[in-house]
Amino acid sequence: MAIDSYPRRGLMLILSSPSGAGKTTISRMLLQAEENLRMSVSVTTRAQRPGEVEGVDYFFARPAQFEEMVARDAFLEWAEVFGNRYGTPRAQIAEGLARGEDFLFDIDWQGAQQLSQRAGVDVVSVFLLPPSIGELEERLRSRGTDSDGVIAGRMARARAEISHWDGYDYVVINDDLQACFEKVRTILEAERLRRARQTGLIEFVRELMREG
Repeated sequence: MAIDSYPRRGLMLILSSPSGAGKTTISRMLLQAEENLRMSVSVTTRAQRPGEVEGVDYFFARPAQFEEMVARDAFLEWAEVFGNRYGTPRAQIAEGLARGEDFLFDIDWQGAQQLSQRAGVDVVSVFLLPPSIGELEERLRSRGTDSDGVIAGRMARARAEISHWDGYDYVVINDDLQACFEKVRTILEAERLRRARQTGLIEFVRELMREG
């Protein structure tokens, strides 16, 4: 049996970046390339939009339900964004990690900090930086969807987010999309091989010691 087929504990891969630095694109590339990686599904109080599927896009909850989950510490992390609440359900992640499943988190530095504090041993955090502030602004403007005022606000938030770069395990500069993707994927592969996550190695090594 190949060593890769032995039991392994899953991990939580956090990918953060300021808006326009490529986080969403890299996330999609990772999910397409990695069969054992899936997006963490959050609980939200936001109204369900047309086309969204319960349990796939989000778990939709009433504010009172969300508050009850907060009270019983059912979230690994949660936050309020533009009047709506979002949280990562603890039980779902715990069960998946025990089965060897890996989860991808597209969250900001505050969520990353909460996850690291609550589940540090299972967390791998990566922050993506743009090659320059000018390039970041150009990427935002090239979308053609935001006014100058909105872009100015996004740039201010980007600078604030970038200031937290040193709270992450890894930092990758996204000056080339494919190269950035390959670096993040290499990080994922290396972290999967950490001894502490290779739960099947204990029995494997015992067998080696008994041989001969």
